[in-house]
Amino acid sequence: MHVLKRPPSGWPALVLNADFRPLSYYPLSLWPWQEVVKSVFLDRVDVVATYDQVVRSPSFEMRLPSVVALKSYIAQDRAPAFTRFNLFLRDAFSCQYCGSSEDLTFDHVIPRSRGGRTNWENIVTACAPCNLRKGGRTPREASMIPGRPAKRPSMFELQELGRRFPPNFLHVSWLDYLYWDIELEA
Repeated sequence: MHVLKRPPSGWPALVLNADFRPLSYYPLSLWPWQEVVKSVFLDRVDVVATYDQVVRSPSFEMRLPSVVALKSYIAQDRAPAFTRFNLFLRDAFSCQYCGSSEDLTFDHVIPRSRGGRTNWENIVTACAPCNLRKGGRTPREASMIPGRPAKRPSMFELQELGRRFPPNFLHVSWLDYLYWDIELEA
């Protein structure tokens, strides 16, 4: 991971909840500068830190925000949506049968041909070779037991899992609000 002293391409701003925690770690909650400026004008966010870059109109000038905090708290206790991305995040982007992180798919623990449903409690991340090898069998029949049980994660659990995957770059103005072990580059 690189810590940038120069602004990242596109001038994105880190978006914090009203409690000054990121809305999301993975993907990191970033908004394009245009959305941030609009939110400032609509009084939906407080500017916490800025870049040196200035935007101007005929009657207005402002430094582009690099960190903003929402004025209204967004509760993070809602149930996460069942999506491919969230499933892969729940399973740490690794096959639950062999641990591979290549060519990921999802597998029905109880096969659909046997009445298995497509939901949190019956789907695990699997690499394509393991998924093919298991086929339409149950884990016991295939002697392939998932590494962790298929269960619905909480939003908090997904946020914690997301902290394991820091982005490729961070701007130095964001560091006080993120909680990864980061080594600064010279």
